[in-house]
Amino acid sequence: MPILACRGRKVNGDDSNDTCRPTDCNGRDSRRQLFTTLLKRVSRAFYLSIRVLPSGMRESVAIAYLLARAADTIADTPSIAAERRLEHLGEFRAIVEGESEIHTATRLSSVLTDLQPTPGERYLLGSLLEVFDLLGKLNEPDAKAVRSVVKTLTSGMAFDLMTFGSSNFGNLTSLETEEQLDEYCYLVAGCVGEFWTDLSMAHTSSLLHWDAEDMRTLGVRFGLALQLTNILRDAPKDLRMGRCYLPNSELEKAGLSADDLLDAANECRSRPILNWGIHRTLEHFGGAEQYILAIPRRNLRLRLAALWPVLIGLGTLAKLAASDDWLNPDTRIKIPRGAVYGIIALSVLCGRSNVLTRLLIRRIRRRVEQSIASY
Repeated sequence: MPILACRGRKVNGDDSNDTCRPTDCNGRDSRRQLFTTLLKRVSRAFYLSIRVLPSGMRESVAIAYLLARAADTIADTPSIAAERRLEHLGEFRAIVEGESEIHTATRLSSVLTDLQPTPGERYLLGSLLEVFDLLGKLNEPDAKAVRSVVKTLTSGMAFDLMTFGSSNFGNLTSLETEEQLDEYCYLVAGCVGEFWTDLSMAHTSSLLHWDAEDMRTLGVRFGLALQLTNILRDAPKDLRMGRCYLPNSELEKAGLSADDLLDAANECRSRPILNWGIHRTLEHFGGAEQYILAIPRRNLRLRLAALWPVLIGLGTLAKLAASDDWLNPDTRIKIPRGAVYGIIALSVLCGRSNVLTRLLIRRIRRRVEQSIASY
């Protein structure tokens, strides 16, 4: 399933001028705005997954995503000290949990909106009242699930700020162990798999046969696969922000330090740590494949919403595995938009077949495995 929020990954906002203010819409128009203008502003790819979801899940997932992206934007506000961002993040979480009055959202919006560097981020924080209003109108089970996952995600953002908040290019900080990496990835992505599973089972009668705990576990692995892909893809950029998510324990095994990864000339020396990360990510993508195939074939919308991020994530991993320049911050590892639309078209044709869906996933997986086997 798509990731709701990833620390250090900025909102994919539209760089066009703000042509519609959040205050222009209310009631039913707010919902229309939620599924069009606002979601498109903050993530075009996730907008596609939202649109294909079964209608019963669509609004709850969209609200959870927007709240998570708003929290992430607050935590990433570049012109505010890390300690102050932590305070604002705590205030935001208190609103989500119902422990603070809604006027706190008005104050956060007023203080933070104009500090954001992109129109999409400004538009999102300017819409906080509308998003919280929509949260308040969800049925109680869905609202509880949304509040729970956003609470966990903001805990991950706080973990990130407390670990890396004072880091910069001259002050590089690393995670220490695989266990710390797993904890971080669960907080900012794995928990989304649990949320997605719970919501899917609540709204889809054909999933009543699922073993909830087994599927929640697979859902966590699904989220970890996508987050680890982001970490590997964004490593050069993160390193220059003072953040190394690749743990020291693994770097030392490869005879490296985090500082070594700042030098693109260490491409060959760093290949073992990239291959380690890719192997680990592929293991979790195996769980994601099991998750998708467990969705009944007749539930095509639910399958596609989960299948698209897996195919895009594996495609990104294939590009990373084949790259000879992964440490270069000027190298963009990204699936072209045309290829994304091709993936969508092909998956619609294959999605009702377990055999074809498995072949579609494993064809890309083999590309990854062949690339890392050559090193």
